[in-house]
Amino acid sequence: MKFDPAARFLLVSSFLIPLGSFMVLPFMSVFLHERLGLGMGTVGVVLAVASLVQFSGGIVGGAVAERIGVQRAMVLALVVRTAGFCCFLAGLSWSPAAVLALVLTCCGAALYLPANKAYLVEGVTGERRALFLSASSAALNAGMAAGPLLAGPFVLSAPGLVFAVVSGLFLAMTCGHVLLPERPVPVQREASPLAGLSLVPFCASAISFYLYFFMQHFLAVFAVPRTSPEFYSVVLLVSAGLVIVVQPLVSGVVARMPYRYALLVGFAGFAAGMAVMPHAILVGAVLITLGDIVLFLKNELVALDTTPRSAAVVFGQQRLAAGLGAFVSGLVGGVLYDGVGGTTFWYLVAAQCVLLPPLLLLVRRLRRSSTGVAARSGT
Repeated sequence: MKFDPAARFLLVSSFLIPLGSFMVLPFMSVFLHERLGLGMGTVGVVLAVASLVQFSGGIVGGAVAERIGVQRAMVLALVVRTAGFCCFLAGLSWSPAAVLALVLTCCGAALYLPANKAYLVEGVTGERRALFLSASSAALNAGMAAGPLLAGPFVLSAPGLVFAVVSGLFLAMTCGHVLLPERPVPVQREASPLAGLSLVPFCASAISFYLYFFMQHFLAVFAVPRTSPEFYSVVLLVSAGLVIVVQPLVSGVVARMPYRYALLVGFAGFAAGMAVMPHAILVGAVLITLGDIVLFLKNELVALDTTPRSAAVVFGQQRLAAGLGAFVSGLVGGVLYDGVGGTTFWYLVAAQCVLLPPLLLLVRRLRRSSTGVAARSGT
């Protein structure tokens, strides 16, 4: 793969930005619950709202990038995220500031990610598009893995130091993005950000993130008391390592794979991983990650191929689906975890991994039926 200098910088940023974020965010459930004394139900609501903002706000981020340009959108996003991580310092003594900080960092992510991906895939098609997205995902997951590993020993004992380091890193990233050349700004559109939505990959992404975020939200509060923050960091490291190594290798296979087979493989990995999580945390995380590798890449590729909208808007639509799924996951998961405890919690999530994906068949049939009716009415 050959990348121009700007794309290479973005790939480096795709490592450093999640490195900083994941020095903080994976420990939020533990930080809010144990350090600030919030109940698990409240923690679930906070995480649900933050996830909704981070992901569903991508629909706004995509529209902003389409209107002002992807480079300007990334700079704006990083300014917001830097302010958010600075607010975490105030959150050490005042819990509302920690909640505000979490929301600000999620707002920044909502603005940044659609623009980042759109910048990378500009003018790229076919299997090369899958390779570019996989390279970005590999860099992102490397940062996600290294962040908790670096911060694990300090985030609960010396959180102020961690927050200060992360704030400085994001300030440096903001300055670097100011120097990036702008991609051509597309002709402004009057269409709604949801116009041209590809329904099946949108619904598939919503279900995928709903299921995946049970692990993302609640694995820390399940694993850390039973093991240690360091072990939890190792679990994240192994999972990210799989994405880093495996996804670029299989990106061509995933790009060529029929969509229904990709969905079957991905959701089977989710179901198996959730089912074994109470007994083998690392094995469960690995199985879920393998499902993630197939599902998240394939949903984005299908969405890009089945809509006329700009890449930034398509990625924003996918982020909206992710946010809806993650939001519901946080709401349901907090209540469910409080009600049934850790072991039964994972079994119930595994059951959902089996029961929910068949709904996509109904969505596809309804989509085909509505398309057929529209075609007949137009003749």
